[in-house]
Amino acid sequence: MSQAIGILETKGVVTLVHGTDAMLKAANVELTGEVKMVGSAYASATVTGDVAAVQAAIDAGVQAAESVGNVLSSLVIARPHQDVDAILPKVAKARK
Repeated sequence: MSQAIGILETKGVVTLVHGTDAMLKAANVELTGEVKMVGSAYASATVTGDVAAVQAAIDAGVQAAESVGNVLSSLVIARPHQDVDAILPKVAKARK
């Protein structure tokens, strides 16, 4: 099974929680690592799983998050290069 990484970035924690809940309910994905929070109320969550599941989860997460707040970006990386693990160490553990 090919693994993928999906990232949802929002403005505000409430928006992220709503989107993350939808991602986890929509597809067989695993929430990896911790919720990242940076300045200006930006927050992101990362999920992993097979490529189709991650894409479905991100699509659901974006739709749900947009219903309550602002989605800044979303990304699905299918079969990421192993060196990406250096950037996202907790994701690396989940993909193994």
